Amino acid sequence: MTEPLARDEFLAALRALSSRYWGSHPFHVRMHAGTLTPAELRTWAANRWYYQSVLPCKDAAIISNCPIPEVRRLWLERIVYHDGAGDNEGGREDWLRLCEALGLYRAEVLDERHVVPAVRFAVDAYVSFARTQPWVMAVASGLTEMFAGHLMRRRITDVLAHYDWISPDDLAYFTTRVEAVAGEGKQAVDLVLAHCRTRPDQDAAVAALAFKCDVLWSMLSAIDAAGTR
Repeated sequence: MTEPLARDEFLAALRALSSRYWGSHPFHVRMHAGTLTPAELRTWAANRWYYQSVLPCKDAAIISNCPIPEVRRLWLERIVYHDGAGDNEGGREDWLRLCEALGLYRAEVLDERHVVPAVRFAVDAYVSFARTQPWVMAVASGLTEMFAGHLMRRRITDVLAHYDWISPDDLAYFTTRVEAVAGEGKQAVDLVLAHCRTRPDQDAAVAALAFKCDVLWSMLSAIDAAGTR
């Protein structure tokens, strides 16, 4: 049997997937350059809503598959973060406010009329992965958090610089998420490093993260195509 990777080698293998993260997708490049039209931004926001809306379901699936109470308690915080502890709060609510700022009505976002089939397929595949795979592999798939903080900071700066109808308050999802993702990302990395001790598990964790990168890239390609029709 192949020997497991040392901790630093395993972490390096996970981080090596950063080039496949959607931060370098041509659509994001155009967003940060300020060349997207208002219609393209609305298409992006309405479709990305579908992803945002199911994150609590993905996290609930991880909890349901995990036999470790400490991990379940830790992971529950993510559901509360996205759903909020009450009405009109949480990450989902912040995303809906962004959609409204971009010119979408809340009702048309919530009824998902603008969600294109390829985005729905990719997002549903991600949730299905979390439901059907071992909990630690579902956690590993979410290690795109390692790559997200820097992109979010750039997005806040670049969007405010190039799209003058968008205000700092409209970007509350990103400004609050930058802080949250740093802590959550470290928690997730620590769990994967601690619970993937064999080489097959380590390889599966790397493959899970690659799968999530493909999900995100596929989403953005579909959004890009839809926004240029």
